[in-house]
Amino acid sequence: MPRTSKIAVPVPALATAPPRLFVGTSGWAYPSWKPDFYPEELAAKRFLPFYSSQMNSVEVNYTFRQLPSAKALGDWLAATPEGFTFSFKAPQRITHFKRLRDCKNDVAQFVDVLRPVREAGKLGLLLFQLPPNFKADAERLRSFLELPVLNADGAPPIAFEFRHESWFAPEMEAVLREHNAAVCIAESDDLATPEMHTASGHTSFRLRRNGGYKAAELADFAKRFIALSATRDVYVYFKHEDEPSGALDAVAMLKKAAALAKAAQ
Repeated sequence: MPRTSKIAVPVPALATAPPRLFVGTSGWAYPSWKPDFYPEELAAKRFLPFYSSQMNSVEVNYTFRQLPSAKALGDWLAATPEGFTFSFKAPQRITHFKRLRDCKNDVAQFVDVLRPVREAGKLGLLLFQLPPNFKADAERLRSFLELPVLNADGAPPIAFEFRHESWFAPEMEAVLREHNAAVCIAESDDLATPEMHTASGHTSFRLRRNGGYKAAELADFAKRFIALSATRDVYVYFKHEDEPSGALDAVAMLKKAAALAKAAQ
C-alpha cells in the first residue's frame, strides 16, 4: 500500500481573495525556507504543491537563463491547482544581450515554449527586465512592441522593469500605452519605480525590500491592490532567495486581501 503523508498543508481562504489579484514570490525551490515556511519534513518535490496551497501565483526567474523543457512545464502544471498562475521572466538574450533589438525569433521561441501554460489557463504575464545601464530608446521600444508574436490573438500580457530613470518620461509612457504594455512597479533598497499604469488590463509589482515588510505595510498593500484589481489583473511578487520573509509576507498580504474581500461581500 502507498505510504500516507502526515504533512498537513494548511490552505488559506484563497477562494475569497479578489479574483484578479495574483500574489507570490519569484521562485519556490528554496530549502532555506524551512522551517518557517516549508515544514521541516517536506520533500523538495513537494515544495510547489505546498507553495501553491498558500499563494496563487509565482514568477519564474529560471527562464532568464534557460527555457524550461516540456516535461518541467508539465510537472509544474500538474503540481498546481486550477486558478494558479505562472509569470515568466524573459531570457537575458532578449533583454541584456540583444537589448530588445533583432530578437523576433527569440521572443517567438519564448512565447511558443510557454504554450502549454497558456493552454492550461495558467499563464500570467511576461516580464522584460532591462539592465540598469540600458537608457531609454523610444524607437527601439516601439519596434519591439510591434513584433507579431506580441500582437497576435491570445498574446500574453507583458510588463517592463526599467532600471534606468530615463525610461520614466512622457514619451516612453505614450509608447507603452499605445501597445498596452505595463510598467513593472519595482521596489528595493536601491530602486523605486514611479507608479504608472500604462496597460488597460494588467499591472505588475515587484517588492524586493530586504528584511521584508511590517504588518501595517502589508495591510496597506492589500487595500491598494484590491482597489486596482477591480479594473485589471494585478500581479504582485515579493522577494525570494535564501530567507523566507518574502514568502511569509506574500501569504500574510494575500490573507489580508481575502479577508477584506470577504468583508466587502
